[in-house]
Amino acid sequence: MTAARKFSAAQLMNVVLAPVVSEKSTFVADKNRQYVFRVADGATKPEIRAAIELMFKTKVDSVTVTNVKGKVRRFGRLEGRKRSWKKAYVRLAEGQEINFAATE
Repeated sequence: MTAARKFSAAQLMNVVLAPVVSEKSTFVADKNRQYVFRVADGATKPEIRAAIELMFKTKVDSVTVTNVKGKVRRFGRLEGRKRSWKKAYVRLAEGQEINFAATE
């Protein structure tokens, strides 16, 4: 049984929020075949794997998840905090690739 069959398609479409485009993420993509995504706070590794395989029709090798703490920001005298979020590093199988321009 594949990972995509355990979860509904509607549920998986809410897991991956956006790709993270930064200098570090492009370096990691070139060197390690990894792509970086912003994911829902409650997302698990199997859900992320199934969502990426469903959305981009690729084979996922592994998923690593990081919780990013929100930065502290000041508004005059008041100190606030940006929202914390979850980041997923998705390693694709050999020969697989995600082309963001070609997705619909």
